Amino acid sequence: MARLKLGVLISGRGSNLRSLIAACAKPDYPAEIALVVSNVPGAGGLAFAEQAGIRHVTIRHKEFPDRAAFDTAVDRELRAAGVELVCLAGFMRIVGTEFLERWRDRVVNIHPSLLPSFPGLHVHEQALAAGVKLSGCTVHIVRPAVDDGPIIVQAAVPVVSDDTPDTLAARVLEAEHRIYPLAVKLIAEKRVRIEGSRVRIDDEPAPRAPLLSPAD
Repeated sequence: MARLKLGVLISGRGSNLRSLIAACAKPDYPAEIALVVSNVPGAGGLAFAEQAGIRHVTIRHKEFPDRAAFDTAVDRELRAAGVELVCLAGFMRIVGTEFLERWRDRVVNIHPSLLPSFPGLHVHEQALAAGVKLSGCTVHIVRPAVDDGPIIVQAAVPVVSDDTPDTLAARVLEAEHRIYPLAVKLIAEKRVRIEGSRVRIDDEPAPRAPLLSPAD
């Protein structure tokens, strides 16, 4: 069976890209990365693509007159590489509506909170200010509204009383590295069905015991 071809869009260090590269290196994983695109020259994640022998390009958004022109340039590169699923991995640009229409239900993103709670920036500060006992991360289908769209996979992470934004971010990031490859795997296996605002997973396993915070 052919492997699903991924295009990964990054702006920074590329830690989630690295987790996807590691997953795709496994012989039984049903996807492969065809292209990495960065809008920032010298972004750290480009080194991971280089080391893995993955084609990568830099498309500077500042060189385009508007968002639509930039999106068109990215779209052109993705299609030339035969990309079938676009993965946003720390991509710090809002993707335009026309791009999302061209790639309807084929753009996914990872966000460091349990959406719909705490969308946008400064997520961990938001979580700590709200006093939640559980935070986490979400992989979702991208829609025009920021951090909105059908949810594919979530992971819950405990919040402890002495957490700082940095310590919480580190704990959530570990979970991100687990659920992004999982979400892509489910899509590649054609187990993800989008029904309105919800995702249904075919052959979904029964849930495990609840995560308590603080622990019992």
